[in-house]
Amino acid sequence: MKQTVLTRYRVMAYITAVWLLVFTAAIVAKYGFNTGDTMVISQIHGVLFILYVIFAFDLGSKAKWSFGKLLWVLAAGCIPVASFFVEPKISREVAALITDSDAAAAQV
Repeated sequence: MKQTVLTRYRVMAYITAVWLLVFTAAIVAKYGFNTGDTMVISQIHGVLFILYVIFAFDLGSKAKWSFGKLLWVLAAGCIPVASFFVEPKISREVAALITDSDAAAAQV
């Protein structure tokens, strides 16, 4: 596995998390204070979330995660602020896999 797979996931995790917070604030403003429109924000978040799912699935398949772990990572993209806690943990786990594979390749 290459470092770029992890980097793509990390970038999309943070971007998606920030847009989810923006979307949540827009929903609160729209329904709580009867102001604003959420159409553009929801569409941007939807596209970003689809990219997040693709990159998370790619990372999970290369890291050989169980289906349950993959669902857990994908669910973190649906809960505001959850990605900010899940992403560092996943990054540490996958970075160790990348380091191990680099060390194994160096021995050959």
